[in-house]
Amino acid sequence: MAATIIYVIGVILGVKAVFEIINEPINLMGKIITIAFVLLTSWVGIAVYYLLLRGNLYKWFR
Repeated sequence: MAATIIYVIGVILGVKAVFEIINEPINLMGKIITIAFVLLTSWVGIAVYYLLLRGNLYKWFR
């Protein structure tokens, strides 16, 4: 039961992160790389996105 709840929370946060990345004013290749990183690395990717990448995407992928 707990594993299912953790899985659902991860999916919701992953989808939310993807929508935030799509709305960023960066180039298409930067969006693809970031979305692939977040989705392929699951919880680690979500944590890195929300802790490090979220405010710095525009600086990295102008």
